[in-house]
Amino acid sequence: MQDEAPLFDVELNSVIKNYGSFRAVDNFSLSVKRGSFTTLLGPSGCGKTTLLRIIAGFYEPDSGSVIIAGKDQRGIPPEKRSTGIVFQDYALFPHMTVEENLAYGLRIRKIDPRTRKEEILKTADSLGLEDLLGRYPGELSGGQQQRLALGRAIILKPRILLMDEPLSNLDAKLRLRVREELKDIQRNLGITTVYVTHDQEEALSLSDYIAVMNKGCLEQAGTPQEVYNFPRTSFAADFTGPANFIGHEGKNYLVRPEWITLREPAATFAGQGRDTLTEPGKALFELTGTVAGADYFGRAMRVRVRLDSAVGGTAAPVTADIGYDLSGQDRFKAGTAVRVFVNTAREIESA
Repeated sequence: MQDEAPLFDVELNSVIKNYGSFRAVDNFSLSVKRGSFTTLLGPSGCGKTTLLRIIAGFYEPDSGSVIIAGKDQRGIPPEKRSTGIVFQDYALFPHMTVEENLAYGLRIRKIDPRTRKEEILKTADSLGLEDLLGRYPGELSGGQQQRLALGRAIILKPRILLMDEPLSNLDAKLRLRVREELKDIQRNLGITTVYVTHDQEEALSLSDYIAVMNKGCLEQAGTPQEVYNFPRTSFAADFTGPANFIGHEGKNYLVRPEWITLREPAATFAGQGRDTLTEPGKALFELTGTVAGADYFGRAMRVRVRLDSAVGGTAAPVTADIGYDLSGQDRFKAGTAVRVFVNTAREIESA
């Protein structure tokens, strides 16, 4: 009877990496499930790329272990690890055509020409590059270059695909389209992927699992829904999406903008004691404040409200997203008094 394949393709156990006196990765542990899309999310300098390069074998940890497919990788060079990496700048060969770029790794491995051609055509077809094989990287769009870089990695059939902020050089609209393509490709291939980004929307959209990093440490790990809706720390809350930290009755709460309903004061409704549209009985609690400003984002208005009562000793504005309509644009101008209904909140450490 054969042993079952390990549940986790990558296991990082108490990994530490120092650069002189600076600790880039600090006692980091994480298990990456086979076939999953796992994202390392955090600000610049938090150790994400260092950790990715440790998995790839470009750096050795000072202590701790990296296990790939059940085998300790200490001392195993990058070319002998079952990993493929896509760099932020793609690292394409500008003097080679798309076909030659795809063929490069296969040639190094001395794959015979017939098999090589078959693999190039199969990979190009899966990435929508089949009509571009004779072009050079400089003749490709940003999205096509990104797909070519991905193709160079996956054509070698690595067990683990490592990606270091591969969409950061694309404009916003193209980044969204390529992000959708990348997700489809990863799902179709079923390849275990470890992805590095500082973009919270990118992480939430792409990932099966997110590891939030802060100063070389693991702040929180979980599904996108878990880290967004149930963050354990104020850092994890703030880095995974818009966050309001509101003090109420001696407790500190995280309140996402979409968990808030804004309404005008009841006095603005002639003959009514309350705004019946709000159903305030369903809110957790109610606050009052004054609109500090509003920004239009097409699909929503983001309204900044300065609360009447200080939060955590300050009077910093809380923000709320409301669905955009003509009346909404007029109702929430700067200086307008509002009632703030908090519909959902998570008790959390003080920000």
